[in-house]
Amino acid sequence: QVQLVESGGGLVQAGDSLRLSCAASGRTFNGWTMGWFRQAPGKEREFVAGITWIGDSTHYADSVKGRFTVARDNARNTLSLQMNGLKPEDTAVYYCAAAPYEIVRITSSYYKYWGQGTQVTVSS
Repeated sequence: QVQLVESGGGLVQAGDSLRLSCAASGRTFNGWTMGWFRQAPGKEREFVAGITWIGDSTHYADSVKGRFTVARDNARNTLSLQMNGLKPEDTAVYYCAAAPYEIVRITSSYYKYWGQGTQVTVSS
């Protein structure tokens, strides 16, 4: 059974940092793109960041560019999202996901496996 499990969320103040992790099990994701999405209350799930299998290409939503950094460790089957300079508008449930494509996809429908999400709350 394939599982993606996120961790690292929490309640922080504006300007603080958090590091989210996603541990994958049940299979390896050779050649797959991994990504982070988020969903705020009353809003649709949106793409945050993605990274290719070998990490040679990353893509970020404009709203997080320069503040968030996505990385993956294929040997450990993990994905991370370093979030700096957090803002109240970053408050959301964050999900990691895996897509069977060699390039980063920003549309959620391309992603086959999803984690359950981790809550990030940023107070002003």
